[in-house]
Amino acid sequence: MKLSRPARRATLVVHVVASASWLGLSLGLLALGATAASSGSAATVEASVRAMKLFADWILLPAALLTLLSGLLLSLGTQWGLARHKWVYTKFWLTLATTTATVFALRPGVNTAVAAVSSGGPLPDPGDVLFGPIVSLTAYVFMTALSVLKPWGPTRRGRRLRSAARAPAADPGRVRRTA
Repeated sequence: MKLSRPARRATLVVHVVASASWLGLSLGLLALGATAASSGSAATVEASVRAMKLFADWILLPAALLTLLSGLLLSLGTQWGLARHKWVYTKFWLTLATTTATVFALRPGVNTAVAAVSSGGPLPDPGDVLFGPIVSLTAYVFMTALSVLKPWGPTRRGRRLRSAARAPAADPGRVRRTA
């Protein structure tokens, strides 16, 4: 199934906006995490981790899922294909991995930090509020570079599909002459 030109363009806009939002949210989470990890003020630490929780619970996961779904739709509905080019395939798996990490690592780490500081205690481990955003930000910058540079060429499947498309169709009604 190929997307029509208007559908492809609309999906591309949604994908770019969702991806840029995810990247920006990760940068914001890193700034809040760095503030929480380096502040000597209990009120600042608590405000920072509460803001991180708000972003992680309400905005980050929808942006991640929208990025994943729009990217999947673009790859399946365009000539790029999901498994035809190494850069598309890599982006898909990295997006899936970072979405999963958001659910099972980043959000629980932020929730643990909020629970600790809300009860009057210190930040349990500054790494809990820094590690997730650092990894996410690194992955998203890398995926952005992949989208722009499109390195590595086609996959084995992509090469096979390309050569099959270029090969002339055999006409069973036509007899080949040999000299």
